[in-house]
Amino acid sequence: MQPTYMPWAGYLNLMTQVDIFIYLDDAQYERSSWQNRNRVLVKGVPAWLTVPVVRGFLGAQINQVVVDDATHWRRKHAALLSNSYARHAHAREMLEAAEWLGAATLSGLADLNIALLEGLRQKLGITTPTLRSSRLGVPGTRTGRLIAMLEQLGATEYVTPPGALGYLQEDAFVEHTRIKLLVHNFQPAPYQQRETDEFVSHLSILDVVAHLGWGGAKSYIHPATESVRIL
Repeated sequence: MQPTYMPWAGYLNLMTQVDIFIYLDDAQYERSSWQNRNRVLVKGVPAWLTVPVVRGFLGAQINQVVVDDATHWRRKHAALLSNSYARHAHAREMLEAAEWLGAATLSGLADLNIALLEGLRQKLGITTPTLRSSRLGVPGTRTGRLIAMLEQLGATEYVTPPGALGYLQEDAFVEHTRIKLLVHNFQPAPYQQRETDEFVSHLSILDVVAHLGWGGAKSYIHPATESVRIL
C-alpha cells in the first residue's frame, strides 16, 4: 500500500490482516490523492486536511516528494483538529496524534506519512512487521514488480485492496504466479458522530479516535470477523 496521510480505519485494518505489510513508497506521486490528504469532520461536514508539497518533476516517486513547510501547514492542521473536535468525548486522545505533526521534522512526504503510520500502529496495537518497497531492490513495474517482491519475500498469499483488483485482473496476476490472491473487504461499522445524524464513513482514523478513544479505535480496526476473502 502507498503510504497515505492519516489514513482511514480500513488501511489500518489491512495491516492487522497480513503477516508483512509493505509501504509502496517508491510508487509514482499523484497530486490531490490520499498520499498527501485525508478527511475529517468539521461541524458535521467532511473537510480536507491537505499536506502541501513542493512542486517537483513529473513522474516523481512518493519518496522523492518534499513537504512545503513554508505554508505552516502543521500548525494549521493541529488548530483545525483542535477546534473541530474540542467537544468530542476523546478529543485529548486524538490530539496526541496532532502533536506528532508539530514534533515531526521530516521533510519527505513518504517519511512523514510512514512516521505517522508507525505512531498510529503503536497506539492501536498493530504488531505486523513493515517494509519499504524502495529498500527491497526489486526492479520492474506494475504487477510484474509486485509479483517479484512477493516471491522475494516467500509469500504464498497476497491481500489486495479492492481498488487495485481491476488492474491485477487486467495484468492476469493469477496466471503469472502461484501466489493466492485475496481481497480486503473491511466494512466500517457506524458509530455515533457529533453534529451529524447520518454516519460519514471513510474518514481519517483521527475521527474514530476522537469519538471512541484509542481503546475504542483499537477494537474498531480489530473486528471479530476476518476482513479478507478469497477471490
